[in-house]
Amino acid sequence: MKLTPFIVGALTIALASSASAETLTIATVNNGDMVRMQALSPAFTKATGIDLNWVVLEENTLRQNVTTDIATNGGQYDVMTIGTYEAPIWAKQDWLVPLDGLSADAAYDVNDILPAIRGGLSVDGKLYAAPFYGESSMVMYRKDLMEKAGLTMPDAPTWEFIGKAARAMTDRANDINGICLRGKAGWGENMAFLTAMSNSFGARWFDESWKPQFDQPEWKATLDTYLGLMTDAGPAGASSNGFNENLTLFQQGKCGMWIDATVAASFVIGKDSTVADKVGFALAPDNGLGKRGNWLWAWSLAIPKSSQHAEAAEKFINWATNKDYLATVASSEGWANVPPGTRTSLYANADYQAAAPFAKMTLDSINAADPTHPTVKPVPYVGVQFVAIPEFAGIATNVGQLFSAALAGQMSADDALKQAQDSTTRDMTRAGYIK
Repeated sequence: MKLTPFIVGALTIALASSASAETLTIATVNNGDMVRMQALSPAFTKATGIDLNWVVLEENTLRQNVTTDIATNGGQYDVMTIGTYEAPIWAKQDWLVPLDGLSADAAYDVNDILPAIRGGLSVDGKLYAAPFYGESSMVMYRKDLMEKAGLTMPDAPTWEFIGKAARAMTDRANDINGICLRGKAGWGENMAFLTAMSNSFGARWFDESWKPQFDQPEWKATLDTYLGLMTDAGPAGASSNGFNENLTLFQQGKCGMWIDATVAASFVIGKDSTVADKVGFALAPDNGLGKRGNWLWAWSLAIPKSSQHAEAAEKFINWATNKDYLATVASSEGWANVPPGTRTSLYANADYQAAAPFAKMTLDSINAADPTHPTVKPVPYVGVQFVAIPEFAGIATNVGQLFSAALAGQMSADDALKQAQDSTTRDMTRAGYIK
């Protein structure tokens, strides 16, 4: 068969297209907003020709996999979903590609990113991860059950009120738990909640000399209050419950209150919630000491230095975190369901304000969290629900396992605190923090 010039040209174009086609491997968490991003991503492939290979993992597994991959220069992923804890630490290790293209893109408008969120993802003024959604934490509660209990939720409740309300709303006969809180072990699972909670009790991870503080009365008060709440008013099997498990319980009408990430707000009033029309919101609790039990976090997209497709990866990150993506979600899912907590312009948007009754409380909670002064007493670290040192993930995962075991009834609170003190002291001494 003789090849005509037209056929030769067509083959050349096809081969060139095949050779230039790229596939990005994206590691992300199995939270609702990320699942939605995956569902919308064929539009990105259609516009760019860049194929996407998704690795969607449970939160603890994601953290373990991406940490191992980046620390070993494994090159398994082109885009990683990481948090406010990892971004600055990994950037300082020279493990991440700076997102200079986003910063220079006027349409992307990096200055529109909320200052608190942007600051946590930058080092020396350079952005190393782009926030997909940002969050603090707050109380989500059943207004009908609160009324039935003869109580009124304040906009700014105390832990004393939360305890009283949780016990009053509990109805075991009808499978209603007064409160649902994280119990699953992990530095970003139960320890995110408990660290933020401990701040409001006056506790801290370390004193100014990096000595662990689990042997102090503030941590005992934190853990005793938490365990008492969960024993009296929490769900069965709570030591296995993280964000997604508690979200499901709340949506099914089995929680009177849930204190967790502000990003959950759109899901508890969304189409999958059986109690959507009965939900109210309040600030995270305090004890009158000047700190609330709310955190500051952003799930963000970053490019590891080991990626062979950094340019294409930055194109994807631009698509997934720009203002147009928010409008895309709004057009298909409604404004209440756009990824929250990242852009100033979103909170100035009248359509979003009208659709999202939780918008102002989310923004106020994000702005109130202060990573540079997270505790009542002075500390040598930054970070609200984490300590921004490389060793923290391993140390806090171990402590989380102890506290989860106490919740499961496998040890007492005092034993858990003593073991936490001993193991953390040992680890900090080995790491050179304690001389």
